[in-house]
Amino acid sequence: MSATTPVFYQDATRAWGYLEGEALQVLRRLPDGCADSLIVDPPYGLGFHGESWDGTDILAAASTQPGRLPPGEAFERWNALWARECLRVMKPGAHMAAFGSPRTFHRLVSGVEDAGLEVRDQLLWVFAQGMPKSRLLDGGLGSTLKPAFEPILLARRPLAEALAENVGRHQTGALNIDAARIPRADSETGYWPATITASHATECTGEACDPACPVALLDDTSEGKPLSRLFYCVKASRQEREAGCESLPPRPVQIYTGKHHPRRLVRNVHPTVKPLDLMRWLVRLITPAGGLVLDAFAGSGSTGGAAVLEHRRFLGIEREGEYVDIACARITHWAKQAGESSG
Repeated sequence: MSATTPVFYQDATRAWGYLEGEALQVLRRLPDGCADSLIVDPPYGLGFHGESWDGTDILAAASTQPGRLPPGEAFERWNALWARECLRVMKPGAHMAAFGSPRTFHRLVSGVEDAGLEVRDQLLWVFAQGMPKSRLLDGGLGSTLKPAFEPILLARRPLAEALAENVGRHQTGALNIDAARIPRADSETGYWPATITASHATECTGEACDPACPVALLDDTSEGKPLSRLFYCVKASRQEREAGCESLPPRPVQIYTGKHHPRRLVRNVHPTVKPLDLMRWLVRLITPAGGLVLDAFAGSGSTGGAAVLEHRRFLGIEREGEYVDIACARITHWAKQAGESSG
């Protein structure tokens, strides 16, 4: 991974900033105990589309002696490296939410735990829009299943003292249950936040769900007690992905639809944009009011957009300059929206 000198990008409100550079090197320059929460979507170690950041770069960073580690061991060691630096910059009791892939999630969890964080829970983001990346063989055979969820690791830096005292001193250590409750029609309190978040299908409307929608399927099997009382959101729409990027040049990217792989002109070329609603829910759940959200793999800025919309401060780290430009445009847009809504 490159040793890029960090470059700081900052909004005029000073509510958020971006550091361009490789995550490990930038993290080492941050002060101890500065972050109130950490929300990250790191590489999954799958060799995504042949990208070096999801394959060979991880192997190189994790190798501390001649010869290469097996990919699984290298990915686990690499997770321990960045998580150890994150542990240092997190306040005592600060929570981390880290996205992963079902295939390599166990390596993420082990690496984060080896770094010294406490594993607190596993959240599941369930969605309907996954596309099977399978080889089709004769006789109705294939090599993979359709992806329908992503696990999210919930971890915490160990408390410095008893929970109540830690919360009183640092405002961290506990989850913001009331801020993350799921609204319900018959109560002002709302449902207690759960470990599963379910996404509507893109074809759903306000009147009816698509037959393949996971929310509808859950409700149909719940014996009159709607399971859609869980938090849910759709994947990021094209409009959401592109908001704020109007001044950036459009570029062709390949989209995957199962049978065909057409190319489309877009301004936000990041391949794995997370939905703002999901990120806002995570921000509310694990970040104290006015706290600083740190994202060490900030990509195109979804965590930053969520943070400013929830009136938290944000610091992102991203090594790819093209994504930094996209992220700064998007967060500037959402920061303006947040200012208008609170003004």
